[in-house]
Amino acid sequence: MSDSRTPEEGPAESDDGPQRPPRYEQVIRWAEYIKAQPPEVWGPQQNAVVNGQIESAQAVDVSVEEKQVIREFADETLRAEGEPDEENNGEE
Repeated sequence: MSDSRTPEEGPAESDDGPQRPPRYEQVIRWAEYIKAQPPEVWGPQQNAVVNGQIESAQAVDVSVEEKQVIREFADETLRAEGEPDEENNGEE
């Protein structure tokens, strides 16, 4: 998950403060919410979030070289976590 904080908001360690719960607590709350609500309620909400992220990513002007660096970083991260990357499609 990306970090949407701006530099003025402080370092990542500030997430641990009592005023802002850690992300895993937010994930747990979302999981409980979707268990309690029908897909007709939470589905459009989730779609709006995902679509917003896609639109934001598409609005960023990134060169071909920068995209390659990003892809390589993502692939290395996935390999380190034991997940298949786009290049190998799970064949390592």
